[in-house]
Amino acid sequence: MPIYEFKCNSCGKNFESLVLIASALDSLTCKHCHSQDIKKIISVTSSQPTKGAQIPAGALSGCSTRSGFS
Repeated sequence: MPIYEFKCNSCGKNFESLVLIASALDSLTCKHCHSQDIKKIISVTSSQPTKGAQIPAGALSGCSTRSGFS
């Protein structure tokens, strides 16, 4: 589901909204103060590997001796 995170420039609060079509972004308002002065922000995601899963080689730091870039 396309859930986006926004920050209101009027009241400073963050909120999330389900946006099914891009044209709906034009009519979106802050859920707290109903201002249209909002900005889409990058949402932080997290995940945990399942038990026994290995980290892909591309996820290793470029400074690691196992990364292939040293």
